[in-house]
Amino acid sequence: MWNPQGEARRYATDCGDAMGYYQRYPIPVAAALWCGVPPNEVASILEHASDVGRAIVSNPYVRCLEPKCRALHEAIESGELPVYREQGSAVREHVAPERRHVARTELRDWIAKHYPDQRPPTLFDATERATHSAINADAFRALQADRDAVRAELEKAAKWANDTLQKQSELQHKCDSLAAMVEKMSQPNARAETTYLNIIGGLLSLMLGKSPAGMAQSVFQNQAAIISALLAHHGDKAGIADSTLESKFAEANRSIRAS
Repeated sequence: MWNPQGEARRYATDCGDAMGYYQRYPIPVAAALWCGVPPNEVASILEHASDVGRAIVSNPYVRCLEPKCRALHEAIESGELPVYREQGSAVREHVAPERRHVARTELRDWIAKHYPDQRPPTLFDATERATHSAINADAFRALQADRDAVRAELEKAAKWANDTLQKQSELQHKCDSLAAMVEKMSQPNARAETTYLNIIGGLLSLMLGKSPAGMAQSVFQNQAAIISALLAHHGDKAGIADSTLESKFAEANRSIRAS
């Protein structure tokens, strides 16, 4: 069954919501929307507002209403915000405060420019409220260009690092090969080792041996005396150590006897 009162309330609410999409607003209405007053409550807020100037109203429950009315008038008078009469295009001549209207799109642009932190849902959608005011097409393109430049530099640096690491690996491989070659070259082969041991063994047998007449062929009585003399005269040289000499002398004696 049709309920006239209920339908009237529903239609009034629907019309109130549509109010937010009007093309032009009187200054008090624009100020109320700027304050965040829901479109379906603007009429009630203005009905209970007090006139404190020409098209300037005040409401104790919406404290920003009066200062924003004044800000809009000042923006119109300074030429920052285009002004309209009830109908028609924007005008340049003086318009009485009571007849001043502002366009929704220009109002939004003016608020976004001068009051970027004030983006009420009555004038701005969720995406617009979430977007920082400093982000525009030019700023985005500049940021994108900077990002692409940084990405190119990173790719260049990564390639340089990869090439450098590869060259370093190749140099390390060459160094290891050269070190192995030098170490191998510094060690005598088996034939040379036998030759050296035979020379040492022969010298030891001469130094510790006797002549056919039974005379000692040196002043050294034994290997220990020879080792002591070597240590006394050449103990600072590589390989001239007590244990090393004893080991090499023993190998030399075995080698000379086996030859």
